[in-house]
Amino acid sequence: MTTADQVQPNETTVPLLPCTSAEETVAFWRALGFAVTYEQRKPYIYLAFRWSGFELHYGPAPRDLDPTAESSGGCLVMVDAVAPYHAAFTEAMRRAYGKVLARGLPRITRYRPGASRFSVVDPSGNTIIFITRDEPAELEYGGSAQLTGLARVLDNARILREFKSDDRAAFRALNSGLRRHGADAPPVEQARALAGLIELSIALDEPERVPDWGDRLRALSLTEPERDQVRQAVADPSVLGPWLPDAT
Repeated sequence: MTTADQVQPNETTVPLLPCTSAEETVAFWRALGFAVTYEQRKPYIYLAFRWSGFELHYGPAPRDLDPTAESSGGCLVMVDAVAPYHAAFTEAMRRAYGKVLARGLPRITRYRPGASRFSVVDPSGNTIIFITRDEPAELEYGGSAQLTGLARVLDNARILREFKSDDRAAFRALNSGLRRHGADAPPVEQARALAGLIELSIALDEPERVPDWGDRLRALSLTEPERDQVRQAVADPSVLGPWLPDAT
């Protein structure tokens, strides 16, 4: 038997993340329902948190670390289903802050029903990504090669939003893709693109064109199953309410 054969496959990995503010970090994770299992601030920072079956630990950050660059560090949390985690954290945010923190630091990214991941960005600019275990191992950035036209644009925008957390790039992809391919695309694809533009414009605090896109969305002839597809294309279907009301 070799030395390696004696190693038991029961390891536990705990991420150690840089912390720029112990006070803000403790307040944030406590607000989300995490237990503080260790808290040391002098002679150096060391913090430990536990929630459900995983832990996050924090140590000192480099002196020149800029949290707003959001390049501090991060970790992946593999779970069976991500939706319950997102629901638990957003509910905790509403209780603690009166709203879901969607911009700046800290924040949580939007979750579209059926998506395979979302992220929590902490006060120090670390990104904790919750991922479903059966997420596809490979992604085709730029849109699946098996798709064409606006369908490929929609797939590319989905990846930019959910995997790259880049709302600006997703907005540009949808805006240009709709101009190039919209006239030849099925109404449901046009509607999904318009819905995405509406949601992203609101998220980017640039709502000037929302009424125009909304009017175009309302003018499309869609079946009820297609209207459901459009609602499922965004994280918050309520933003489409004025132009895609529920059937009566």
